[in-house]
Amino acid sequence: MSKKALFITSNVGVEQDELIKPFEFLQSKGIEVIHAAEELKDVQTVKSDKEPATAYTPQTTLSKVSPEDYDILVIPGGTVNADTLRLNEDAHKIIQHFTDNAKPIAAICHGPWVLINAQRIKDKNLTSYKSIKLDLENAGANWINEEVHRCNTNNWPLITSRCPDDIPAFNQAILHEMD
Repeated sequence: MSKKALFITSNVGVEQDELIKPFEFLQSKGIEVIHAAEELKDVQTVKSDKEPATAYTPQTTLSKVSPEDYDILVIPGGTVNADTLRLNEDAHKIIQHFTDNAKPIAAICHGPWVLINAQRIKDKNLTSYKSIKLDLENAGANWINEEVHRCNTNNWPLITSRCPDDIPAFNQAILHEMD
């Protein structure tokens, strides 16, 4: 049985490379990858949070996802994407299922922001885009400035990276987690 990765996003403001590069990398390694968004309509990606990029169609919606079917959860960045997901109860439930069942989560750039509202950030050691460092620390996380960081505090694995430049290391950490 092949491993399955779930990517969750909003429908706007998703950092293109943080969605597509890990998605395609995992597919190339034989992992089944599913992209779930808030709505079953095109997801508008961006480059550097400002420039419109390619739109992608998700395979399903957050409300229809069965998190028990997946081996890892991936949360791409993008300021608007992460801020939107912070308010999405379906995203919170998916995150909580993964953490409650000791399944790994990988989040890049602004992606860790969503963990605050899902109430799964306390005592985690992680990295992120530098602008959300204080938010994460205020929510009880310990911020580390590293290309990629893996934390198993609270008995669930969290893999984090800072920005698109860290994607190669982020991809390798996700792949290693799925071995």
